[in-house]
Parts: sequence; structure tokens; C-alpha cells
Amino acid sequence: MSSGKIFLGVLAGVAAGALLGILFAPDKGSNTRKKITRKGEDYGDTIKEKLDEFLESMSEKFEEVKEEVSDFAEKGKAKVEKEFHDVKS
Repeated sequence: MSSGKIFLGVLAGVAAGALLGILFAPDKGSNTRKKITRKGEDYGDTIKEKLDEFLESMSEKFEEVKEEVSDFAEKGKAKVEKEFHDVKS
């Protein structure tokens, strides 16, 4: 499952939970709204942390792949130059 689908699933779950919280809340409306706001902020912070971790991980993977591609290209270039030199000789 892609991370985009997971993210949308989390957002849908948060929205559904907030709606159910409003519908079945035993508290006054203002108190319920405050609680929902706090929970929303908590979920927002959690989502931001997870997104930051994901982006950091992707950045690290990108750098690893970039380095491997660069190494591969250098080796390929050296091999082509050697073959070219051998053919010229």
C-alpha cells in the first residue's frame, strides 16, 4: 500500500472520529469542540512527525541511490574509455 493511501486513510479516520465524537459527546458543545480541537492538533502533530520521518527516509534513500548511480556511471565511463583506448591501440 502506498504511503499516500495510508495518509488519506489516517485523515479519513481522524475526520470520522471527530464526527462520531460530536454526535455522541455527553459534554456541552463548547467543551466537546475544545476536546476535538486538541485531539485534532495532537493528530496533526503526529501526522507531521510521521511525514517528516518519511521524507527524511526518502531523502536518505535518494542520496544512496544517487551515489550508487554515480559510482556505476564512473565505472562505466572508465570501462568505455579503456575499451576505446584498447581499440585505438
